Order: sequence, then structure tokens, then C-alpha cells
Amino acid sequence: MDIRRATRPEVVEAAGHLFDSAPLPEATARFLADQRHHLLIAYVDDTPAGMITGVETTHPDKGTEMFLYELGVDEPFRGRGIARALVAALERLARERGCHGMWVATDEGNEAAQATYSGAGGVPEKDQVVYVWTFGQE
Repeated sequence: MDIRRATRPEVVEAAGHLFDSAPLPEATARFLADQRHHLLIAYVDDTPAGMITGVETTHPDKGTEMFLYELGVDEPFRGRGIARALVAALERLARERGCHGMWVATDEGNEAAQATYSGAGGVPEKDQVVYVWTFGQE
């Protein structure tokens, strides 16, 4: 397995099957243009097998931390440690970039994600609730 940072739209497009939906060209260009946005792709025999995205967020009194935005591994490649390797790669990148920590939110019932994050050294935050606002879908 080889993990590489995606920096070109055609690389993202070739790994499009790893996302929830097909990558949007304008959003892809905007994501890649921001040096605080990170997309790592895991390859097995030059086939995109998994991906992870991270976004650096900075707050005046907290500094910068990495938000693990999304993690996905293609079905045929699951159970091989790819997800955990991607999380570890994003953690290394966060440390290299001076982040003081990294965080992610996941569904309560997503046992696979929870096992991956725990296995990669993450610790669940107690008594947290996630709120969302969805725009343009009324």
C-alpha cells in the first residue's frame, strides 16, 4: 500500500468511487487550492483503495487542529488496515503542520469507524453532541 497526497483534480476524479458521491469539479478545485485542506489516497497496486480528508481549523485561543472530515475504504479493500493507516498518515501530517490535536465525529452505531479511530489512538470525547445546519435543501 502506498499513501499519496492528492493535489490534482484528475487524481480526485480517478478516486471518485471512494467518496459518498461523485466529486464536484468546482468543489474539488476549491478544496485543492487551499493549503489547509488535505486529501490522502491509499493505493494498492496503483488502484485507489481508500481516502481520508482533513481540514486545518484555527481559533484565536486554541491554535490549530486537524478536523478529520471523511474516511472511506472501497469494499474489496476493507479489513486490511488501510483505514487505520490513512488515519495515522493524517495524524503525522497534522503534527508536521503544527496542529495541537485532531478530531472526528462519527455515528453512534458506526462500530467500524469507532474501532478504526480507537485503534489509531483516538479517544472518544464524553458527553458531546453534534449539531448540524443544512442549507439549500428546503
